[in-house]
Amino acid sequence: MLPASTSLAASASVELNALVADIQLLPEGYGPTSIWGFDGTAPGPEIRLAQGSRLQRRLVNSLPEPTSIHWHGVRIDNAMDGVSGLTQNAVPSGETFEYDFVVRDAGTYWYHAHNKSFEQVARGLSGALIIEEPDEVDVDREEVLILDDWLLDPDTAQIVGDFAAPHAMSHGGRIGNYITTNSVYNLALDARQNERLRLRLINASNARIFPLRLDGLQGWTVALDGMPLVKPLPITDTIVLGPAQRIDLIVDVVASEGETAHVVHLGQGDAFSQVAFEVRAGGAVKRRGVPSPLPPNALSMVDLGKARAMSLTMEGGAMGGLRSATLGGDSKSIGEIVDAGRFWAFNGAADGMDGPAFAELSQGEHVRIAIANDTVFPHAMHLHGMHFYEIGNDGNLGALRDTTLIERGDTREIAFVADNPGKWLLHCHMLSHAASGMSTWIDVA
Repeated sequence: MLPASTSLAASASVELNALVADIQLLPEGYGPTSIWGFDGTAPGPEIRLAQGSRLQRRLVNSLPEPTSIHWHGVRIDNAMDGVSGLTQNAVPSGETFEYDFVVRDAGTYWYHAHNKSFEQVARGLSGALIIEEPDEVDVDREEVLILDDWLLDPDTAQIVGDFAAPHAMSHGGRIGNYITTNSVYNLALDARQNERLRLRLINASNARIFPLRLDGLQGWTVALDGMPLVKPLPITDTIVLGPAQRIDLIVDVVASEGETAHVVHLGQGDAFSQVAFEVRAGGAVKRRGVPSPLPPNALSMVDLGKARAMSLTMEGGAMGGLRSATLGGDSKSIGEIVDAGRFWAFNGAADGMDGPAFAELSQGEHVRIAIANDTVFPHAMHLHGMHFYEIGNDGNLGALRDTTLIERGDTREIAFVADNPGKWLLHCHMLSHAASGMSTWIDVA
């Protein structure tokens, strides 16, 4: 584990500079790509701290437009959540903002721009935030793997600039034509037979769902969206990672020396290697046993029997049945809504930022929300400030998450204790959808 976390927690604020830079994103032979990146890299610098440490970062905005930073999945003071227009003003070009908060929960998180995020994240403004457990986990090493896609013009190597394209807004979102891990296509890493790895996978894409399979690797899921499972779950099927979701795996390399193990991307066409592990000499003779669970984070348990029940219906999009919705408090036809750049609605409102989605929640109140996807596209719903339990088909509490992937026509119930005061965004993390109607918020007081 990296020892820098202790010194960072005790030091003054470290600058995190959002700026325009050129990187070699496409293979050699293509020209460089102009990106927007924290400290001029994509992904931005990995931030790694010990659980309970204090994160201090001074955002320096060297971009040509305002920006802000959201610390995705972190239970945080509302003023530090980074949502421009709700929890803070966007930071103008040439100015700074101090982010300063304690990281309470160990796990795999990430940070990204939250002003015009449908454009700024697509340009590269994101990075990994890793909060380490107090005790080392029994693995030989870990790899942080940030999965992303880029929409590039192969003739110029530049990012295609039509970020507000109506097709992306109204269909499945902005889907890239170049898929990377840590901004590398076909990332290849060394490994040894029976080596035990912790893989921290982060989906930082604007809209792509990553279906993944292990080949030459066997192991367990140990955490979802940063939150440990009660016990490790053997991986026997496809891993599905929606936009903004994370998954922690502990895997053993079972491929033999001279072979290559893979995290395989299944996709709609032929499968290909998302990450390759080339097995070298010097591995262990035999595998270890089942890993121990990661230590749990201290979250409040929901009592479904006393939870206030609410509902949220997602409507609209291409081939949807939305005919009218409110916009700015007034009823508008679908044509007027589209003319205003809106294609989606929550509970009949195409601009859910005008007011909270529900009546004010009392601090400590138990809540359950049935989210119905009445559209023909999947949506990755993200709640800021709190993790929630997914309620299973059997009515019991399932895994803790901060982003839930809801397929077309499905309904997903989530439940949480509203124990973090403030105004918290609730939105689809297909970022084009969020920008065109799929954003609202809840008020905890």
